[in-house]
Amino acid sequence: MDSQLKRGFIETCVLASMLNHDSYGYQIIKEVPEALELSESTLYPVLKRLEVAGKLSTYSVEHNGRLRKYYRTTDEGRKHVVDFVSDWDDIVSVYEYMKKGLE
Repeated sequence: MDSQLKRGFIETCVLASMLNHDSYGYQIIKEVPEALELSESTLYPVLKRLEVAGKLSTYSVEHNGRLRKYYRTTDEGRKHVVDFVSDWDDIVSVYEYMKKGLE
């Protein structure tokens, strides 16, 4: 998958993984589709970018004697996912146009 296309999907999938519950890094990696090949070295800069953009908030909880950082999708993050999904018909239209060129 193209790296620019993958980047947009990763950010949106990370936000989507927290729409119904807060999460932490390892759990997010497990929930995001394998096709995105999400690793820790990719995830944490994405989380930081989304936090700076106001699409995520964070808090820490002690777990087994260590602090675990949890992430929560903000209203702005939820809006990002909703907008992405609503644009999907346009994306499919472009895909179908390109696919026809290969026939």
